[in-house]
Amino acid sequence: MADEQEHRIRRPRNFRPRLDIFNVYDDSDFRKRYRVDQNGLMYVTDLIREAIANRTQRSHAVTPEMKVALTLRYFATGKMQLCNGYDFGLSQPIISRIITQSVDALTVPRMIQRFVKFPTNPVEIQRIQADFSQIAGFPGVVGVIDGTHIKTVAPKDFEEVYINRKIFHSINVQVVFDANYLVRNIVAKWPGSVHDSRIFRESGVWRGFEQNRVPAGCYLLGDSGYPCKRWLLTPYLRPEGQHQEAYNRAHKKTRSVVERGIGQLKRRFQVLHGEIRVNPQKAAKIIMACGIMHNICKERNIPIEDENEHEEDVDDHNRDEVFQTAQGEPVPDGALFRENILRNHFMIDD
Repeated sequence: MADEQEHRIRRPRNFRPRLDIFNVYDDSDFRKRYRVDQNGLMYVTDLIREAIANRTQRSHAVTPEMKVALTLRYFATGKMQLCNGYDFGLSQPIISRIITQSVDALTVPRMIQRFVKFPTNPVEIQRIQADFSQIAGFPGVVGVIDGTHIKTVAPKDFEEVYINRKIFHSINVQVVFDANYLVRNIVAKWPGSVHDSRIFRESGVWRGFEQNRVPAGCYLLGDSGYPCKRWLLTPYLRPEGQHQEAYNRAHKKTRSVVERGIGQLKRRFQVLHGEIRVNPQKAAKIIMACGIMHNICKERNIPIEDENEHEEDVDDHNRDEVFQTAQGEPVPDGALFRENILRNHFMIDD
């Protein structure tokens, strides 16, 4: 018995070979596989190196660089089984642990605060407003908002609340983009059955505007599923006359940035296109990590390596829903303020 135990202890471990990914792939292939260039991968690794570094110097330990590459490969494909082959030579349980470790490191508060920031600085706000104004002349816009459903597997607990109105399990994700397709806010924690307007009312962006942390004269644009506010402008449901039609045209053209932004985010990281096969809490972190990585790629001018790069993703999950006020309520001040915007900026001489 003792001899058998000693034999087990001394049995050599067989390690599958791993590629030197920095020397095997050219720049284009590297970006296609990992969605960043080599410098970008090193940049991300340095951001989270301390959190993901191995505590020991064991032979054949997975380096932080390889952990980040493996995680980005998963984001790029959405298929964990594609991460255990030729490049990495790792078992599925190890891959799962590495992805969890890297995603946790990418989504700590300091990382979110560093890379997903809603504008409050006056100089930055003016720049963003000018960028939006160039699209269709809509004044004062600092962000465009929408929701998108990310498919998930059916969770063990509270399964029914994750079923959205299109009858699949999802997380309803709120995203705000600026005119350059940077994610300025992302909320990825609500089950698919929850409406956009509720998610928005309980978000930090709502509180920022309501508590006047965002300066006056700054507006978000949202579709008709959102409430019209003094700082959140929605389209006219039944436009009357050329003035309201002109407003709606400018609103639609400007707000289309969020649809294209969602399209870019999902094309860059295919994990958001398919079904995320982890529990909702882990899926929410993966979505947040993809938002952070999207901004890192934008800031570093890393293109989307995709043959359909210029297609727009029109996410219509909420197109037939309209925000309703309670019957008998007075006209909200947002609707009155929208009239001021109309008169001041969209009146057309007859």
